[in-house]
Amino acid sequence: MGKVTLVGAGPGDPGLLTVKGRQAILDAEVVVYDRLVGPEILALMPENAEKIDVGKKSNCHPVPQRRINEILLEKAQEGKNVVRLKGGDCFLFGRGGEELELLEQHNIPFEVVPGVTSALSVPAYAGIPVTHRDFTSSVHIITGHAKQNGQLNLDFEALVRHRGTLVFLMSVSSTPMILSGLMQAGMAEDMPAAMIERGTLPTQRKLVATVGTLTRRMQEEHITSPAILVVGAVCALSDSFDWFSQTPLHGVTVAVTRPKNRAGTLTDKLRALGAHVISYPCIETKTIWPNMPVVEALASIDQYSWLVLTSPTGVETLIQLLDAADMDMRNLAHMKLAVIGSATAKALKAHGLRADYIPAIYDSVHLAEGLVRLVGEGDRVLLLRAAQGSAELPMQLGEACIPFDDVPIYETLYYNENSADMAQALSAGEIDYVTFTSASTVKGFVSSLPEGTDFSGFCALCIGEMTEQAAKSAGMQTITATSATIDAMLSRLLEEQQL
Repeated sequence: MGKVTLVGAGPGDPGLLTVKGRQAILDAEVVVYDRLVGPEILALMPENAEKIDVGKKSNCHPVPQRRINEILLEKAQEGKNVVRLKGGDCFLFGRGGEELELLEQHNIPFEVVPGVTSALSVPAYAGIPVTHRDFTSSVHIITGHAKQNGQLNLDFEALVRHRGTLVFLMSVSSTPMILSGLMQAGMAEDMPAAMIERGTLPTQRKLVATVGTLTRRMQEEHITSPAILVVGAVCALSDSFDWFSQTPLHGVTVAVTRPKNRAGTLTDKLRALGAHVISYPCIETKTIWPNMPVVEALASIDQYSWLVLTSPTGVETLIQLLDAADMDMRNLAHMKLAVIGSATAKALKAHGLRADYIPAIYDSVHLAEGLVRLVGEGDRVLLLRAAQGSAELPMQLGEACIPFDDVPIYETLYYNENSADMAQALSAGEIDYVTFTSASTVKGFVSSLPEGTDFSGFCALCIGEMTEQAAKSAGMQTITATSATIDAMLSRLLEEQQL
């Protein structure tokens, strides 16, 4: 018998997914998910997991709730570990209780992982504390979803009488009726009220008005779902407490092109600065196997005095190859290690090895120049790198008459399944910056998009000169970090924003 875990995914900001919820997704064999679950959270789903989209839009339910309940039961009866992934919290207007009823009737084991509810987090991201001892001592969370006949079943007089903060979920279309009902029940027209669209996301918009004026303001600004309505005196604090829109990169959209397994640090730091980050990994690496050149090189490893690695991927691939050859790091004890930059050095250090040489400028030209100075008479160099590696390194070694073997150990593949969406975003001018951490990422980005794509409408944020050259050759505007590190890239972006 399988198991079903209801997971609340939170309001949208991937940082608000709980630790327990994240682990449940990573362990899932089947994921049944909603429309409001963000793409960054959906990206956590295991590649081999069955993914079932049951998303609903306003007045459009392609998969009825009864069928969703049946899907959970059927997959659990197949013996699968099922995650039901829901926006916000499972039990706050999420119909989680209904989904458990059928499971309970059939004795299916289940678990509930609560999520951060938009009822509290979205106002917080808009600078609105739902309670404050100088304004109110209670908060009331209400569904604004109207019945099929268009009527609201709300006791407006009771809501007004309690004098608490009112938070209405699923209320965009019914907001005019809600505000009218509150005023008819005696609420003052000048009571502060706010509508917050796409709350906790970098694209969040908020309108702060009054009960008497908010409907008109919503129509003027074309507010759409998802959005929540907040009514109460605490809404007047929004400007004073608005921390979210004050972040340095708020309103800036950045596409990150690093490989999926290495995008985390850059993506997390951009989000912490308030940027809207679109993850667009367009490079995948694949170990070359079978690979007789590398088998021969490892079998005669004693003849080499220098080992050169040009990427963290190269380090991890080397570890795999050593293990496959029934070898380990001890077989490298006689060698000196040269790497292209700090990230590769960090990957080596994670396996207990320190690089003997890192160039001051992290690129193939300066790595080659350093090796030419350091490699002694009688030394032989082993290059383990991508099949599509820069020609600069072997060229300079050859010109210096240094014996070397250049052995490709992995291939770089250029592809992204969301290329049509990216092409449309570029065409619409929705991307401000695209980050490139190597010339390969530039090539991957260009190769993944349709021929004839215009690359002049955004700015390429480059990690170094060779990357910048590749971007310029593709017709991109560029800015370049002063040193080849993620932090230097971020500093350069912040400088650009302050101009």
